[in-house]
Amino acid sequence: MLQLRSKETLDQGNRGWLKARHHFIVSTDGNPANSRLGPLVVWNDDEIAPGTGFGRHSHANMEIITYVREGAVTHEDSVGNIGRTVAGDVQVMSAGTGISHSEQNRDRDPLKLFQIWLLPREQGGKPRWDSRKFPKVDRAGRLIELASGAPRSADALPIGADARVLGATLLAGTTLTHAPEGFKHAYLVPARGAVRVNGQRVAVGDGIAVIDEPELTITAEEDAEIVLVEAA
Repeated sequence: MLQLRSKETLDQGNRGWLKARHHFIVSTDGNPANSRLGPLVVWNDDEIAPGTGFGRHSHANMEIITYVREGAVTHEDSVGNIGRTVAGDVQVMSAGTGISHSEQNRDRDPLKLFQIWLLPREQGGKPRWDSRKFPKVDRAGRLIELASGAPRSADALPIGADARVLGATLLAGTTLTHAPEGFKHAYLVPARGAVRVNGQRVAVGDGIAVIDEPELTITAEEDAEIVLVEAA
């Protein structure tokens, strides 16, 4: 089953410094059609103005993956981590028993990112953060793992959830096929461009939910960059 979540159906917020689209319902008055997919509970498409950002705040028992689309995000947390993650790269934070952190745009241009929240397979654990570079040339025409809960995924950032995050870049007119490996749910969002997923058009700002599909055929209508999350 496929469910297109066009940008017109997504809940939105505007705080001036932050413009956000919520692919999953985040409040009681939000769109009930955009419900969670297994452990995948949040996918926010955020634009953060220069010189602003999220001040220090806390999380617990959540796996948080940040995919930077444009600009760079600076992370600082209560366990001593400081890092800067730039466009195309990924950071992960396992909140575990509890962690406080801030995420800032210290550059002169707007920061655009996806922030993805997954429920962990186990509660508690030691909080941790990490960031990794993923050159786009390595994912040209193919999906590669960016973050994964599988221990065999040596090149991906580890997460404590029954899920994985993949990314690909596609030239206009090219197609890739992908079979989820034992995952019931998936969600795909273009970071750039437009694609067709099993015939349905998904452009920047949209997302598409996938449930129990044996195979995905992804064709780029224009040069595209996609992020795909598979979850139990």
